[in-house]
Amino acid sequence: MTIRKIIDKILEWVLVFLLSILVIDVLWQVTSRYVLSSPSSFTDELAGFLLIWVGLLGAAYVAGKREHLAIDLLIQKSSPERKYKLELFISIVVIIFSMTVLIAGGSWLVYTRFYLSVKSAALGLPLGFVYLVLPISGLLIAYFDIDNMRKMVKENRKN
Repeated sequence: MTIRKIIDKILEWVLVFLLSILVIDVLWQVTSRYVLSSPSSFTDELAGFLLIWVGLLGAAYVAGKREHLAIDLLIQKSSPERKYKLELFISIVVIIFSMTVLIAGGSWLVYTRFYLSVKSAALGLPLGFVYLVLPISGLLIAYFDIDNMRKMVKENRKN
């Protein structure tokens, strides 16, 4: 089993786990609010944090599968050579974005939240842990796109 397949499997299971916790959290919020008439104080905040993690890790997962939302009309209408160049260019732009915004910017955000000891209101959770998903997803997206570019170049050399 390759490193890529191991990362994919781990990411799949982490996403399933986080989404399961999110569903349970929201169900408890609805139950406590409407059935017990005593809304839980932490569920809203936890749902928001879980959505951040599921959204960013899910984006990394689909980017790795090359199934992310895209307007690919230009690529569809292009010749094979132009399609190859466009896909390489798009991958380079995605890598630059993930390295600057997600990894560098996210790392700075995590550092400052820990340094300033910022905690969430209801859970008292250090917000550095919440924002840790930014550099993690950035690393995953960069890794997946670099690996996809390597495969594209390898396939193009065969042709």
